[in-house]
Amino acid sequence: MLFPCDEILIIDHDSRDGTGEVAREYGARILRAIPEISYVQMTRGEWLFSLDPRESVTEALAASLFEWKSEAIPANVCAFSVYRREETVEGWIENPIAQTRLVRADWNRWAGHFPERDASAVALEGELLHFLFP
Repeated sequence: MLFPCDEILIIDHDSRDGTGEVAREYGARILRAIPEISYVQMTRGEWLFSLDPRESVTEALAASLFEWKSEAIPANVCAFSVYRREETVEGWIENPIAQTRLVRADWNRWAGHFPERDASAVALEGELLHFLFP
């Protein structure tokens, strides 16, 4: 769950599994996916935290996000990264390279749906969990 977030924006690609209804229960704003549209401009916050639909925030990462929100962020810091564990049929594996996922709203370097990796991004404690199946 994303309790530390001020806004949850879901881009729905015509899902039929009840995702939209569940997301609305948690206060999410649902937008229908439209090809070639930048949804970044539709957000309301100063920072964007990008997740894949099969990802979940660990309690440790949620705590880091709460702490992050309560601190003053230096103007020269424009990105934060997180580590990710991936579920496989053999079990969980850790990805040793932190992924840039939390960026200022004016970020302009995107690789698909996620921010491009930034070597200067500050790593947050905790992990994202990437599930094999929803």
